Amino acid sequence: MKECIGEEVSEQLNIIPAKIEVIRHIRLKYACKACEGVEDDGPTISIARMPDQMIPKCIGTPGLIAHVLIAKFADALPFYRQEKQFLRMGVEISRATMCNWAKQVALSFEILLLILQQEVLSGPLIQVDETPVQVLNEPNRSNHTKSYMWVFRGGTRAAPVVIFEYHPSREGKIAADFLDGYEGVVQTDGYAGYDFLDPQRKTKHMACWAHVRRKFFKVVKAAGNPKKGKPKNSFTKNAMKLIKKLYDFERQTKIDGLTGDALLAERQEKGKPILDEFKMLLDQAILKVAPKSLLGQAVNYALNQWERLMVWLESPHVTLDNNLAENAIRPFAVGRKNWLFSGSPSGAEASAAIYTIIETAKANDLEPYWYLRYLLEKLPEAMTEDDFKSLLPQYVDSSQLDGPPNKS
Repeated sequence: MKECIGEEVSEQLNIIPAKIEVIRHIRLKYACKACEGVEDDGPTISIARMPDQMIPKCIGTPGLIAHVLIAKFADALPFYRQEKQFLRMGVEISRATMCNWAKQVALSFEILLLILQQEVLSGPLIQVDETPVQVLNEPNRSNHTKSYMWVFRGGTRAAPVVIFEYHPSREGKIAADFLDGYEGVVQTDGYAGYDFLDPQRKTKHMACWAHVRRKFFKVVKAAGNPKKGKPKNSFTKNAMKLIKKLYDFERQTKIDGLTGDALLAERQEKGKPILDEFKMLLDQAILKVAPKSLLGQAVNYALNQWERLMVWLESPHVTLDNNLAENAIRPFAVGRKNWLFSGSPSGAEASAAIYTIIETAKANDLEPYWYLRYLLEKLPEAMTEDDFKSLLPQYVDSSQLDGPPNKS
């Protein structure tokens, strides 16, 4: 007879398919028979009011609406694909309905967006970027004309804010209007539309070292050895080496936790010599390389941006590159490959509002679905500016949300 001497446990992952459930709100009616027919005493029938809803008379709960919006704006799943998924669950929710939900939710975010813009403009650094988007049915424009989604990332390191804005053009006036009256550092790429920032005394214009590096990397790639990163040209090799050295230095200052004056002092002592060596290399190269060659273009780009690149030594709030803004706009670019275009200017504006909320939540380490669900539940109850402000991602703690912490 055998006896149990222990056990071996193995585990497998299972999935429980999503399901739709119906939430019924049952409200009892009460009538006063003694008051019946007496108009001066008010209505004879009373009933409890419905709970506040994000979208009045909407069949979607905050959980369902958040699911739909996160699927499109965080996971790049177009409404028409979601429509098919819902049909497999036995529920008919048309793409038109989902589109309408997105527009109505975006309208309810207006006050939140105004507060977020104020917080961006009160911060020490704003990073700006833009990317094309195709928008249909724009007045007096072809459906093939490029429009643009702009992103402004600011706030503070502890409470970052990401704002998306849709505009039909890429004119520098868009950024100028947003930044009107701003006093701080603005970090951009080398697009000429940002040149208006240079003569302003209230702002400092910082360039992007990542764009400088990309120009030299094109030279490496053209040489046919991009992965190993061993360019044959000595100018390119030395340039890439110095840029890497600069990034290694910046990474070490973060590890050391340097901020403020201590960070600026370290940059002046150890970072400036790297910049001086790089500038000397550029001055030598410009005399020897063909201006229209890839290397010539890289050298000219760096020299044209030099004064802006040197702002790194003047402000402890700036980083070497504009990558945080580019990273914020990347989910939009990924989504664009799936849904291809916005059906109208109002749809593009709604997208900008929802991307603003979702990307700001992600920047503040909140899981986007559970945050958006929380916001849609609480927003109808908000009355004062303080109420609205307390719902912004940078003022919400993950412990307030129902779901698991963000692990993205």
